[in-house]
Amino acid sequence: MRQVPRPKNHLDSFRYAVEGIVHVFRTQKHMRFHFLTVVLVLLIGLMLRLNRVEMAVLFLVVSSVLVAEMMNTAIESVVDMVTQSYHPLAKLAKDIAAGAVLIASLTAAIVGGILFFGSNQIARLHPRLTHEPQTVTVILTVVVLVLIIVLISKVLGGKGSILSGGVVSGHAAVSFFLASTLIYRTMDYFTGILALLLAFLVAQSRVEGKIHTLQEVIIGGLLGVLFTVGAYFFQIFPAH
Repeated sequence: MRQVPRPKNHLDSFRYAVEGIVHVFRTQKHMRFHFLTVVLVLLIGLMLRLNRVEMAVLFLVVSSVLVAEMMNTAIESVVDMVTQSYHPLAKLAKDIAAGAVLIASLTAAIVGGILFFGSNQIARLHPRLTHEPQTVTVILTVVVLVLIIVLISKVLGGKGSILSGGVVSGHAAVSFFLASTLIYRTMDYFTGILALLLAFLVAQSRVEGKIHTLQEVIIGGLLGVLFTVGAYFFQIFPAH
């Protein structure tokens, strides 16, 4: 078996590390997509003139995605080296590594949304958006909380898959949360009726497609509404 060359000095270690980055970039299309996304995100951050702390947070989250993707590639390479045949543990190792990339990517997307759409620079685009950045941050955070609770209920309920089915309808929960939030933010009856109609259409599509039962959709809808009421009751939403 061919031995892996050991670095003789710190310069060799650095060169091997760079070779590893280049290899992942050349062979993994997802890595090339992540690099392109990082460039675009950093350019947007510069255009919005984010402060030093915001840019530092941006650097941390985008680099975490790149690190997770590289670890995923490394784990896949080791698994493929150990076994070429199907093994449930090999599949589990690859799935967990891919899950780490997914979590890092979703976290980066949420942080980016908070920094960009919750930025004072975005608020300057229109006078009515002056007090909206905090609202955007709250909405994104609550949506994540709703999805986490739905995910936990799916796992504990042991029914359906993570993306489809389950004891609670995630689509209904998020749609009714957004509809209720829109009603609270606008205080306009016509807008509220339209928002609720859209939420009911989403819920009806889950039942019609036999993805959820009526009970599961109702539970999801109530969960979304309760989160909005809770945010209003504890004054999480800023005054409009």
